[in-house]
Amino acid sequence: MPSLNELVRRHTTLTGADVEWLHLLVSEWQLLSDLSFADLVLWIPTWDGIRYVSVAQMRPNTGPTSYHDDMVGHLVPRGRRPLLDAAFDEGRIVREGDPEWREEVPVRVESIPVRREGRVLGVIARNTNLLTVRTPSRLELTYLQSASDLAQMIAAGTFPYPGEQADMDAAPRVGDGLIRLDMDGVVTYASPNALSAYHRIGLSTDLVGSHLGRTTAELVPPSRGAVHEALVKMASGWAPRQTEVEAQGGVVTLRTIPLKPKDVLTGSLVLCRDVTELRRRDRELMTKDATIREIHHRVKNNLQTVAALLRLQSRRMDSDAGRAALDEAVRRVGSIAIVHETLSQALDEKVAFDEIADRVLAMCVELSQDGRVAARRTGSFGILSAEISTPLAMILTEVLQNALEHAFGPSASGNLEVSALRGRAPASGAGWSESWNGGARPDEYLLITVQDDGKGVPEGFDPQQSGNLGLQIVRTLVTGELGGTFDMVAAPGGGTKVVLEIPVP
Repeated sequence: MPSLNELVRRHTTLTGADVEWLHLLVSEWQLLSDLSFADLVLWIPTWDGIRYVSVAQMRPNTGPTSYHDDMVGHLVPRGRRPLLDAAFDEGRIVREGDPEWREEVPVRVESIPVRREGRVLGVIARNTNLLTVRTPSRLELTYLQSASDLAQMIAAGTFPYPGEQADMDAAPRVGDGLIRLDMDGVVTYASPNALSAYHRIGLSTDLVGSHLGRTTAELVPPSRGAVHEALVKMASGWAPRQTEVEAQGGVVTLRTIPLKPKDVLTGSLVLCRDVTELRRRDRELMTKDATIREIHHRVKNNLQTVAALLRLQSRRMDSDAGRAALDEAVRRVGSIAIVHETLSQALDEKVAFDEIADRVLAMCVELSQDGRVAARRTGSFGILSAEISTPLAMILTEVLQNALEHAFGPSASGNLEVSALRGRAPASGAGWSESWNGGARPDEYLLITVQDDGKGVPEGFDPQQSGNLGLQIVRTLVTGELGGTFDMVAAPGGGTKVVLEIPVP
């Protein structure tokens, strides 16, 4: 189904500012649909002025729909729907005419012009299913009166409120709870759900007849006067705002919408929603996340302590071999500590591994070759989980240390490059990048190469069997823990190339 932007660009001559106004309207018009118990379809005249195109549609959550099919993208000529023509040409809400019959269902059709800065951009067709019409209750009458006020504001170009768009994912809906205020902020009607929400934060009386701003502020524990005054004004409906009120262990979200059907404030709508359980779960998650980060921080501190003890022991060693072994252990512990340090600062158990790779690369070069080897990273590892990041940091440390130790002599200099390529590809090792773009395999893989321009691979060397403790660690972690592949081959032009291919779930 085409988007609003695509339909407007293809069929109309509206400006970018006009389109933004339509987007703002569409983000808010669920409110009008629910209050009206009606379907809404937004019609815009085409560039040649002889047709209308429907660019958006909304169904009510409070009543039966009038359209079982999607209307977005439909084109109708002028003259076929006289109410659309009248609303667009005259710039007024049109309700004349008998109900239409659609699949044996009577539908009342109304047209609301959409105005911006004095110009009519299009028309909202409001279609109400009359099959279940009955004597309306007080709640339904309040809904319909509020919908009428909003419709007049849309026709006048004063709704929605620019710059005050609510977070629609978190904003309360009509069915969550509705309060109607008069122009002085006094409650004239409160739905049962709204009253229940206020009882949750400590109200013991009825809301009708009370000043909502002062009543709400009195329920909140004593605080600074400025905060108290702001809450009184906000809950009084003087401006479009959204806030949360917490008291007596309950949390209620409030959204106020001033009603100005003739550009004069006649009252306000206040939508409210009891979010006590949602906020409780949010706090539990925040506490759990903070605990996990604290654990990673402590693990990092412990690992750094172990590394410091190993360095101290290394300085006291008389054997060169023993000192070298302890220095390797320091680097291994340090690489794991880097991962835990990064996780201690993250909001979840995932990290951007590029930073870890850069720090591991700098650590290995600094401790091994005193800056004689120029090292760099190309490509991106992307976001990786902690289960992959920890062994991968150890693998990278061992591969880099092996290259720095065996590729270059005690006083030689050279270049070392770590590259990463991530995408969907078959497990092919060599030639992997050529088949990557084809998407031959649904699994996502991470291809890592570590290449130097040093001495090269000794003749008869088998990377799957030979090697020191470091290469044994690499083979075990790559194949056993990460389920990947590992190979070491001669690099084109001299040197050694290590190829690691790791599946990334």
